[in-house]
Amino acid sequence: MQHFSIHQKKFASKRKPVEFSLSGLVTLRDRNLKSQIQNSITVTAIALSLSTLSYISPVWAQPAPDKMDRSYKTLTVTGRGVESIPTTLAQVRLGVEVQGKTAQQVQQEAARRSSAVVDLLKSRNVEKLETTGIYLNPLYNYANNEQRLTGYSATNTVSFRVPTSQAGNIIDAAVKTGATRIEGVSFIATDEAIAKARQQALQAATKDAQQQASAVLSSLNFSQKEIVSIQINSANPPQPPMPLMAREAAFADKAATTPVIGGEQQIEASVTLQIGY
Repeated sequence: MQHFSIHQKKFASKRKPVEFSLSGLVTLRDRNLKSQIQNSITVTAIALSLSTLSYISPVWAQPAPDKMDRSYKTLTVTGRGVESIPTTLAQVRLGVEVQGKTAQQVQQEAARRSSAVVDLLKSRNVEKLETTGIYLNPLYNYANNEQRLTGYSATNTVSFRVPTSQAGNIIDAAVKTGATRIEGVSFIATDEAIAKARQQALQAATKDAQQQASAVLSSLNFSQKEIVSIQINSANPPQPPMPLMAREAAFADKAATTPVIGGEQQIEASVTLQIGY
């Protein structure tokens, strides 16, 4: 009995350290497990971040569509369009010329006659009436290598616009009133007709340029891709004036009317296209 008691004490003394050791191992294992979980979460988060950046960065690096380099070549062609329209208006320039001994005398007489002509033109409701020149010049006579003043010449000129069908009658009336010079007559179309013809000429020029490009590219087995640039150049050549001197009208039959016949005015336009192929 005494031996059994001693054995029990020894067994108890050996068991107590074992219990303490197991408790410490459990605590240490819990700490290691917690640390491993935290490290695993951190590594996973970093991996996800890197994966996201590697997925997004190529999108950021792509250039904008409008800045991408085009790999095709270009062909430049110029088309021309012409439209002819009837001239219905006459642009007339006429004047009064007076010569005399003194500058004051000729200037006053030129002013008087010019006023009479202007009043006549206003009564006929002409358009765009304006003074285009006032001149006073000395007159000289050269004899025996000497220059001698003989008088003065004064000239006043005006311009106006009327329907072509009325131009002849108005010119004749102006000469009877006091006009002594007809500087010129030119024929033009109305502003509305010119604007409409210009649009048609631009359309024809654009079509001409496209047809030229199509003919060239198809013959070389190329295909048109897109129009890179467009340039518009329009030119309307001025109509040359028809000179008609007042002295010629004065010799005509007094009952006759000066014939004034208009023609056609050409409106030209050109368009330059740069086409990719």
